[in-house]
Amino acid sequence: MKSPKPYSLLDLAIIREDYDAKDAYERSLQVAQHAEKLGYTRMWLAEHHNMANVGSSSPQILIGYLANGTSKIRLGSGGIMLPNHSPLIIAEQFGTLATLYPNRIDLGLGRAPGTDQTTATALRRGRHESVQEFPSDLDDLRQYFSEDNLDSKVRAFPAEGLDIPIYLLGSSMSSAMLASEKGLPYAFASHFAPGYLINASRHYRENFQPSEHLEKPYFISCVNVIAADSDEEAHYLATSFYQTALGIIRGRSYPMKKPVKSMEGIWTEPEAAAIQNMMACTFIGTKESLKPQFESFFRQVEVDELMVSTNIYDPEKRLRSLEITAEVLG
Repeated sequence: MKSPKPYSLLDLAIIREDYDAKDAYERSLQVAQHAEKLGYTRMWLAEHHNMANVGSSSPQILIGYLANGTSKIRLGSGGIMLPNHSPLIIAEQFGTLATLYPNRIDLGLGRAPGTDQTTATALRRGRHESVQEFPSDLDDLRQYFSEDNLDSKVRAFPAEGLDIPIYLLGSSMSSAMLASEKGLPYAFASHFAPGYLINASRHYRENFQPSEHLEKPYFISCVNVIAADSDEEAHYLATSFYQTALGIIRGRSYPMKKPVKSMEGIWTEPEAAAIQNMMACTFIGTKESLKPQFESFFRQVEVDELMVSTNIYDPEKRLRSLEITAEVLG
């Protein structure tokens, strides 16, 4: 493919069937170390709560764990759900991470709770925070990082004065509008919500306002990739991913299940159709068959960086998938 783009990785520390959270964290570290060797630019961890088989409820802690086991790959949040937290706390936490691991920490921010409303209420302990407060929370957070905050009565140490890249995350038009207005890089969750991808990316680019942080728009699209040495194997491995997605459709948290020969009898026709629609930005195949899929995608969407989510049950098969992906995109 022409003009290789930076490629990165999203991880949720999904717990495999017959294994526990410790295994998920160890596999995430293994993936980070492997991705670093393969030239991946960054690895982000998402924030989710009250999901028994998603291990990334505390991305801040996992970022530190992965950073301590790697040397150069960027680590960050994809994202921190800011309405769940005090901007001061996030500034202090990421200021600490950036101090320990300089020039390696990203702060991706989302406005959704990353959970159900009852759990969101428990997280916020009565604070009536909503998505409407997200822009002002973002301003507060950026102020804590600013050198101009030195005369404030409330200061964030050791965050003050640190240049930690902030990315806005989204799956609709709202964050695209805010990212373009604030002059911030923008990452779109096309791996599970592709519906607004084209319109959001176009609006972001056409309305981008240069800022002290970013002179021109920088757009990241996250997609699902399942790669293997044969198309048959890739589609077989993808059944683990489909079974996890089925949990989303059913409102349940399933562990990462072993692949199966066929999804027939596991999902219904309406469920299969819903998953295929939700996972429209999913690429499955070999190095040879993935290339035209990516080329078609890049013709439709102008992206500056591609972030991949690769959910495969077998750890070694997952590492191999990351190798093939790097060969295609590098």
